[in-house]
Amino acid sequence: MKIKIFFLFFSIGLFAQNQYLTPFEKGDGNQSATYEEVVKYYDNLEKNFDKIKVLDLGSTDSGEPLRLVVFNPEKIFNPKFIKNKALILINNGIHPGEPDGIDATMMMMRDFATGKLKAPKNTVIAAIEVYNIGGMLNRGSFSRANQNGPEEYGFRGNARNLDLNRDFIKTDSKNSDSFQRIFQALNPDVFIDNHVSDGADYQYTLTYILTNKERLGNLLGNFYHGEMNDWIVADLKKKSIDPIPYVSVEGTTPEKGYEQFMDSPRYSTGYTTLFNTIGTIPETHMLKPYKDRVKVTYENMLSYIDYLDNNYLKIKELRQKNLEQYLPKKSYAVQYALDSTKFKMIDFRGFQDGMKPSAISGFPRLFYDRTKPYTKKIPFYNTYKATKEIIIPSFYVIPKSEWQVVKNLKRNQIKFIELKNDSLIAVQSYKIKDYKTVPKPYEGHYLHYNTEVSTTTEKIKFHKGDYLIPLKQNGVKYLLETLEPEAVDSFFNWNYFDSFLGQKEYFSSYVFEDTAAKLLQENSTLKENFEKKKSEDSSFAKDGSEQLNWIYRNSKYFEKSFMQYPIYRIP
Repeated sequence: MKIKIFFLFFSIGLFAQNQYLTPFEKGDGNQSATYEEVVKYYDNLEKNFDKIKVLDLGSTDSGEPLRLVVFNPEKIFNPKFIKNKALILINNGIHPGEPDGIDATMMMMRDFATGKLKAPKNTVIAAIEVYNIGGMLNRGSFSRANQNGPEEYGFRGNARNLDLNRDFIKTDSKNSDSFQRIFQALNPDVFIDNHVSDGADYQYTLTYILTNKERLGNLLGNFYHGEMNDWIVADLKKKSIDPIPYVSVEGTTPEKGYEQFMDSPRYSTGYTTLFNTIGTIPETHMLKPYKDRVKVTYENMLSYIDYLDNNYLKIKELRQKNLEQYLPKKSYAVQYALDSTKFKMIDFRGFQDGMKPSAISGFPRLFYDRTKPYTKKIPFYNTYKATKEIIIPSFYVIPKSEWQVVKNLKRNQIKFIELKNDSLIAVQSYKIKDYKTVPKPYEGHYLHYNTEVSTTTEKIKFHKGDYLIPLKQNGVKYLLETLEPEAVDSFFNWNYFDSFLGQKEYFSSYVFEDTAAKLLQENSTLKENFEKKKSEDSSFAKDGSEQLNWIYRNSKYFEKSFMQYPIYRIP
């Protein structure tokens, strides 16, 4: 009788697997689902399995909704009512030419729903079906010239030709707007953003980026880069998958060593790090067969789910404790550089590289010889040092006129205190001292970098309706990375405040000549500095227009708003 029951359940399970085969499984291992097939597939799962729910959670630049599929054995799908559970958020198709995660997640959700995989006891699984829908609809076979399959796939740019993995701070796209709302509602403990690599050739199918331990915070970062990642790597090896840190080399080859990728907040894991979420970017190798890439993507997600399910209480506790590193009066790094003195030696399985004449130009070209595999110890540089630090203030003060910034902060659930009355407040004020700008547009912006500020303390009148932003809150790192101008992905560097970099008022020389003479006569300090400037700068001494402009810029007539950063700090 027991044998009959076993075969009955086995037959039911086998029928379910065959009934819900994905387009990838129906092919020869080199096909990826279309967007329409993905939507239809998940709708069918939701219809037939009450542990699966598909939610429309915002819009995208394509005009299609951003859909989230959730698996929860308890059949509760509203984040407000998911109690005492961990949550993992998986993102797929941010670059639809890298569709491994799309196909792998379809199979994984099916396998949990049908019972092929044992459901986690303590973890809810949420996955964005396709993040870059516009790019996935732009389907072809040639935009990934260096990639080995699948036969057809999507395009990197979205419907507005934005690279969405550069948009997590500037938020030019509806996709990013919707993602931030989803992320803040879910508050995931772990985040996975599935990708495919480019670059060097080597033996590994799976590489991975762990969000920088320094940006994540020493407490949580050291745990993730140590105990947690060690377990996941060991678990993958039990499945005959040998992963390696993402191979990031520029102008060289891996056997000389390489560095940990720095995921600043413009990237997905750089953004999620700001809210103490453990984040990883699996990067399968572009030259490996598609079916192998999908397999390791599938298994990598399961390893993360298994670890989270067994260690969720510890991770939640560490996430909370991690915040204690970011209290007012403490220092915070806004710029980093690689520490080349610190590295660890890793076993690296590569292919012998060399140079040979190009069939196109005849000049030497790089090639990798797959008939000559090797394993050798190489240095992996995974430590960054702070090159610029600020002291965390108690509050920021944001005028209500900066509505675009306020809108971004509110979307990210930042807490505000609205001034009830006009108030004179002692604040630290920034002037933009210097900055550089890229010569060509970068993702729709003339991005600033190497920004420097000067600081003064003054009393400024703020108005009813302006905002005090306390730094003692969960979003403290988001605030620091966006509102400190010198931070690499600050709102300033992404051009939010470029209107303050241009002069608005000027003077007529024939009128100001008399005013300038009177200013020099009445202000001995101004006159002394003026004469010193002339004595030290011969070209200035010979240029009457420049002398007049210098007096104007150093007088009470020159506009205070020029190069004035419009957000203020209360220490």
